[in-house]
Amino acid sequence: MSAYPKSVRIVEVGPRDGLQNELMVVPTDKKVQFIDMLSESGLQTIEAGAFVSPKWVPQMADTDKVYAAINKKAGVSYPVLVPNERGMESALKAGVKEIAVFAAASETFSKKNINCSMDESLDRFRPVMETAKRNGIKVRGYVSCVLGCPYEGEIKPEAVAKTATALHDMGCYEISLGDTIGTGTPVKTRTMLQEVKKDISPAALAVHFHDTYGQALANILVALEEGIAVVDSATSGLGGCPYAQGASGNVATEDVLYMLGGMGIATGVDIAKIAAAGRFIGETLGHATSSKAAKALAAKA
Repeated sequence: MSAYPKSVRIVEVGPRDGLQNELMVVPTDKKVQFIDMLSESGLQTIEAGAFVSPKWVPQMADTDKVYAAINKKAGVSYPVLVPNERGMESALKAGVKEIAVFAAASETFSKKNINCSMDESLDRFRPVMETAKRNGIKVRGYVSCVLGCPYEGEIKPEAVAKTATALHDMGCYEISLGDTIGTGTPVKTRTMLQEVKKDISPAALAVHFHDTYGQALANILVALEEGIAVVDSATSGLGGCPYAQGASGNVATEDVLYMLGGMGIATGVDIAKIAAAGRFIGETLGHATSSKAAKALAAKA
């Protein structure tokens, strides 16, 4: 078993992956304030939104306005999700410097989620990648359903590796492996990661766990042991999956920070400032945090 990484980069996905699944459409100024608070915490990467169809994801309809209004802190990246060429055009118009594209390791999920096959989804990204390359825009890739699918059940590690490698070969600098419905457990996580690592260096991998069954931190620990040093998380545990009934939110950034801090692993992120941002967005949404660490810190205050 390899040593744990000395430092971990946290990719904060709350403003995008978290808020897009909330029933409430958060006002633009509140989103801007939320992201600006996160920017002051020491985070290096904060997902700012998504250029997707407002018909299907109304929560992200104001991404251009949010991106224009946020205080873009030096040294911080603010990627946006882009599903196709039309989204890429919007990203260019907004002056975005980094985008994310997404595919699935499940054929059925791909068809239900984005109405096309896995191969078709990859084909859609080729012109997006070419445009990004021409314009000097970094591209991150997401793979959904790496440990389970709401329609197909368990997913073979080989299917995950195939999709991840296709995105990496296409030019994505980093591949985030997502347990979309939160069914993964540590042994399954290790098996999947070891399969993906046959073709992709752990330096180009990230993990993205949902905490449906309370396994996210355990799975992240396995990822650290496998040499992965980038972790996606959402302040307050925001989010869920609209296509996965009962799937709870992303692992809470506060909980990840508490675990990493206790392990002596540097993140450069101030947990108190993340918790404050979590309280702010919780008050905006009208619900309590899902983060155990944030609740414990509040109780001590």
